[in-house]
Amino acid sequence: MKAAYILIGSLLTIVAGCQTQSKKDSLADAINNLQNEKKQLTSQIQQEKKGNQQLQKQIKNLAGIDTQLKFSNLYDIQRIKIHKYTNLYDKDKDGKLEKLIVYIQPIDAQGDIVKSPAFVDVQLWDLNTESEKALLAEWHIPPQELKKLWFATLITINYRLTFDIADKIENFQEPLTVKVIFTDLLTGKVFNEQRVIKPQQ
Repeated sequence: MKAAYILIGSLLTIVAGCQTQSKKDSLADAINNLQNEKKQLTSQIQQEKKGNQQLQKQIKNLAGIDTQLKFSNLYDIQRIKIHKYTNLYDKDKDGKLEKLIVYIQPIDAQGDIVKSPAFVDVQLWDLNTESEKALLAEWHIPPQELKKLWFATLITINYRLTFDIADKIENFQEPLTVKVIFTDLLTGKVFNEQRVIKPQQ
């Protein structure tokens, strides 16, 4: 009987020891997790401090530059040009003209073509007909749409605007006029340009 008590006591001691070790392991894991979280938070704080310092530096630099000087050196649109490729096209080769493609080039003081945000209004006119019927179609393109239409090739670079005109033009035997109103988003300047397009031979 005495031996049985000794055996039971030994077993209880072993079980208690295992439970104690398990608690120690759990506590160690919790401490490690907290230490890792502390390291991550410390790293995030350092990164945010660095980012804030950079922003403060940028704000200080911008505050020291005259506003008018900033705009004049950012870009200086002087005029717009409607490229000669602007015309009506038969895109699906079915013998019917269904697209008007307008190529617009904003040009700065140095004569360079620049991608500048703007509101653009495009009108298609038939100046050979009665005045009340002369305006055949018109479209409005906001800046958020215009920026997606920047088009560059080896030959030229410009905004490329495409419009459906299949239900607006019955025949294209006489010249038509494309008019563009380009309202610069940052300066508010408005540029007007027009171009006569002729039937392609």
